[in-house]
Amino acid sequence: MFDLTGRVAVVSGASSGLGRQMAKALARQGASLVLIARRENKLQEVKAEIEALGANCMYVPTDITDTEAVKAAAAKVEAEFGKVDIMVNDAGAGATDPIEETSDEVWEKDISVDLTGQFKMIREFGKIMIKNHYGRIINIASMYGLVGNTALPSGAYHAAKGAMVNFTRAVAAEWAKYGINCNSICPGYFGTELTKATLDTPDFQAYMKQTVPLERYGAEGELDAAAVFLASDEASYVTGAILPVDGGYTCV
Repeated sequence: MFDLTGRVAVVSGASSGLGRQMAKALARQGASLVLIARRENKLQEVKAEIEALGANCMYVPTDITDTEAVKAAAAKVEAEFGKVDIMVNDAGAGATDPIEETSDEVWEKDISVDLTGQFKMIREFGKIMIKNHYGRIINIASMYGLVGNTALPSGAYHAAKGAMVNFTRAVAAEWAKYGINCNSICPGYFGTELTKATLDTPDFQAYMKQTVPLERYGAEGELDAAAVFLASDEASYVTGAILPVDGGYTCV
């Protein structure tokens, strides 16, 4: 089960963190990978890691908020592979400003990256999927797209991720006729190079023990199984689903 041999997977936000982890997980299942992010030096590192797993890999440095750059990336991938089977939309931003102190610039940046940029990726790479009448779109939203929180003020992030959750349903409903499934994963707290310093503080550890039933943050690899499942043919009857992977945060 969950064999992705012969599939082409595009992963945005692939230069670090959860995107990097999921890209490698898809490669282990046999997929060819296309890595999308802004930092070319980081993309080169991930490409080397994926090729060491025996998988085919290319990268396309891309700012997903730039319409022409996204169109060019999609054209390059189509020219190379002739198709896109799987797309994981993981690129994101996440300001932590109280709502009353959130500037227009901060709001617009979060919406631009976490919502509009994801829309541009889905629109352009989705056109390729429509041509081939097959696709698995996996949007990495957030548990903060489902609920509020009292730990990290981040209204703009909540708004963008909440919109992404319902846009997932819209894509699933509209594109089912093209053989495209669209689902969202809503991660909880995960330890990455960007978050561990905050998550490992005594105050945040205490907060997690109170609010996360499993009393800890997610470890490396604990998001991979959800991504692999939703990318696979075994998930052929799953579309429009919103899957929290959050240690139980949203169930209480």
